[in-house]
Parts: sequence; structure tokens; C-alpha cells
Amino acid sequence: MGGAREQQSGLGWARLWALAALLLRLHFLALAAQDTQPLSEVCGRPAYRGKIFGGNKANPERWPWQASLLLHGRHICGASLIDRNWVISAAHCFQRSHSPSDYRVLLGYNKLSSPTNFSLQMTVYKLIVHEDYDKIHRMSRDIVLMQLHRPVEFNSHVLPVCLPDSSLNLDPFASCWITGWGMLTEDTFLSAPFQLQEGEMALISREHCAEYYELPPGVEDPNPYVVKEDMLCAAEFATERSVCRGDSGGPLVCPVQGIWYLIGVSSWSAPCLRPVGPSVFANVTYFANWIKEQKQASPPPEVAVAPPQEKPPALTGLNARDTVVKPQIFIVLLSSQIFLLQLILLRNL
Repeated sequence: MGGAREQQSGLGWARLWALAALLLRLHFLALAAQDTQPLSEVCGRPAYRGKIFGGNKANPERWPWQASLLLHGRHICGASLIDRNWVISAAHCFQRSHSPSDYRVLLGYNKLSSPTNFSLQMTVYKLIVHEDYDKIHRMSRDIVLMQLHRPVEFNSHVLPVCLPDSSLNLDPFASCWITGWGMLTEDTFLSAPFQLQEGEMALISREHCAEYYELPPGVEDPNPYVVKEDMLCAAEFATERSVCRGDSGGPLVCPVQGIWYLIGVSSWSAPCLRPVGPSVFANVTYFANWIKEQKQASPPPEVAVAPPQEKPPALTGLNARDTVVKPQIFIVLLSSQIFLLQLILLRNL
């Protein structure tokens, strides 16, 4: 009987090993299939499908394209993963340095102080700042592409957001979402553990947004902030929500038939003080062709000569105070302007 038990035990272990080998093989086959799957079938589809109720703290896996841009190890701006080794952000985040080696991109984070097994720290191979940034008008072409040294492996915490093509048209007052690790107010930093924040906003017309930022009669500014064709605006006056310092470069995403598209890149806004004004974004639809051209003209870097893979850090502080350019706003005019904008929005609901 002892011999029979030993034989059964041996067969049991053999079955377990065979099952483990099969599961491991299926896992690698799934990864391989994901690597060959077209980007259009992967992007904009987070694993987390729960409902969103007005926001604040974001759940893990809700926004898997959200990235943190580090300069010398400190968070300065947001960014979005758009392909296996491409990230998009705002050009003004790079005013202090244009050397790719100075920057790192964090992916797969929900709390910046608490990296997980899904978290990644990626080195930057190439920076492509729009050639007309801040030349045509104030804050014009505020967009940058970052090519990473290595392609990332997609998982439930790291996925790209879909990019719109130049023909995409959204409803004028579509509901969209902003995310980031920026400051809560002009004077209040996000506190540890630095959990990703989210908020719902409605698109508003460029014309109404431009009216908000018009200078009062008799006031002159040699280089005013103006809302132009390469920008779009979103606002949430009822809850006084807007982008703030440290959110620059981060995503404004909108659902289109159940798939999330990157519609805007956080660019500039009025100060994060009451009453808040509209937030202004680089219009990704406007730059769709430029993005395609830059990617096509940039062959993948040689992984063999890439820097060693780096350990994802646990951040102990944020450095976002000086990363957002704020227009000169005359506070005495804000309440009436916001009231008028609210009436316009309500009339169009």
C-alpha cells in the first residue's frame, strides 16, 4: 500500500507540474498576443469599469495611461502613454531643460509614494517639442512627444489612451475627465501618499472660453493669453474644479462609444482660487497629423544600447509649484464672467 500511495503521489505532482507549465505557457502566449495586437484594439480600454461619481481620488486601473514626468527625480508634470514607447505632455514643462537624460517617466502608479509590482520608471530617448511652441501666440503649440528607450509591456495598470484623428467631432458640452497629481489649490500641495486625483469637466466652446480671458477695456498686455484654434477648454463651475500646478501635461480624456480618447493636454488656466475659470488644453485633434508624422519619422531606438532598467521610486515630495504658467487675471471681473458662462452652459444643456 505504501508503494501505491507513492505512485499516486508521484502522479499528483506530475499533474500539478504539467498544469503549472500549461498556465505559464498560456500566460506568455497572452503576452505575446497582446504585443502583436493592434494599438487600436488595446488603447482606451481600462480594466476597471466601475462608475465614476464626480471624482477626487482615483481608483487603481481607472486611468492606466496616466504618467508622471520627473525632472531630476521630482514630479513636475503629468503625461499620457499613447503607444508602447511614446508619451505625450506639454511643451512648457520642458522650459528649464531639453536634455532627455534629465527626465524620467513613471507609469503604473496610483500613489506616487507607493510603487507596486506594476509600476515602471522609464528613461527618455528623444524629446520632440513642437517647433512652433510659444511663437505664433502665447502658449501656442504647447505639446511635446517623448520617445522612451524601451517599449513597455501593457497590463491592467499600464495601457495607452487612444488618440483621435483630425476628423473627430465631440458634442459641444461633452463630459470629460482630468487626472493628475497637481496641487489642490494655489497654496496646497497634494499630501502623501500622493494619490492620483480625478475630476469631471464639461467642454465649453472656444468662443465662450476666449471671452473669459479677454482683458478689460483700457488694460494693455504686450503678450496676452488668448484662446486660439490649437486649444480647447473645459470647466466645472458648480464644484469649482480646474487643473492646477503640477497637472500640466496631463490628460483630458473623453469617452467615445465606450472607449477613452485623449482630447486635450493640460496647458494653462486661471489661478486655482475661487472663483475658478475654464481650464485650457492643447487640442490633440488639432495635432493629430503632427503626432503621426513625428512618430513615423522616429525609428525605434536600439534596446541593446538603452540604459539599464531602473527601479520605480517611492516619491517623498512633489515639486509642482513652478510648472504651470498662469495668465494675468483680474479677479474683480471673475464672478460676473463665470455667472454668464454658467447661464450659457445651462441654456445649452
